Amino acid sequence: DVPTTSEDADHGYDDGGSILSSLAIGGLVLGIHEGPERGWGDWLTLTGLIIGAVALVGFVVWELRRSNPLLDVRLFADRALASGTLTLMLVFGIMFGMFLVLFPFFQAVLGWSALRSAVGLLPMALAMMPMSTIAPQIAARIGRRATVLAGIGIMGTGLVLMALRASVDGGYLSVLPGLIGLGLGMGLTMTPSTEGITESLPLEKQGVASALNDTSREVGGAVGIALLGSILSAGYASQIESVTETLPEDVAEPINDGIGGAFAMAPQLGEQGPAVLDAARHAFVDGWVQSMWVAVGMAAFAFAYVALRGPRSSPSPLSTT
Repeated sequence: DVPTTSEDADHGYDDGGSILSSLAIGGLVLGIHEGPERGWGDWLTLTGLIIGAVALVGFVVWELRRSNPLLDVRLFADRALASGTLTLMLVFGIMFGMFLVLFPFFQAVLGWSALRSAVGLLPMALAMMPMSTIAPQIAARIGRRATVLAGIGIMGTGLVLMALRASVDGGYLSVLPGLIGLGLGMGLTMTPSTEGITESLPLEKQGVASALNDTSREVGGAVGIALLGSILSAGYASQIESVTETLPEDVAEPINDGIGGAFAMAPQLGEQGPAVLDAARHAFVDGWVQSMWVAVGMAAFAFAYVALRGPRSSPSPLSTT
């Protein structure tokens, strides 16, 4: 029989915690999204970051004073739960940020169709799926912390490969090794991290574990898209400005906004069109490389945290069977 995991509790909904958590996530995502483009001193960036930070502190204080909190923040004293949550947040931030920038690379830089672009991601998926299946067996033999560290290390190596090799002229082969490394590393990391969260809580709290697991992925994805996407946009804009500074403002503005604008304006530029498109492709890749180095930093932070504060675990008895 499958045991019940429902919690027998009768209490009201934590309205204050819900509002504060929404303000915290929304404010931080807004600030992170606008910072690279508008500047970190811009009023909108600062407003988002300040509201997010104040709401986050308020959420922690509020939850600590509640007898029935939306999320008991004391749970993060558990090494396995804290490191699993942080790792999933950063891994999904990198993955969703990668999805955001890869499709424009395939379609705008390489000239691929939407279907071919989707097929181009298959090597990453084909590497990730079998690795996530065998990750629990690897963790049982060498320990969860060592497995997660290996996964983050492989993922970081894949990011470094893409940051160093990505180019307009190199095409798909310039990013393929990095994609495979990403898939292998993510597959090796995600399952043990999820197990770290679920095994840290008792049976009647598995609903909380599931919600925390899902929330860490969603928050990480939102922050990753905002951060890596805005860094890409800012990098592109800084590179393309030298090309568009001599163009009329009504033409230059869409081109500066993104590579899609360059494709839209190119037919109006006559003989200049191909040169502007080529410059836009190179500017896009330059911005993408900048975002990849930020992703490398995110992976390095996750690696350091797990190395220092990861679960104290040893290989399971299964490793001797």
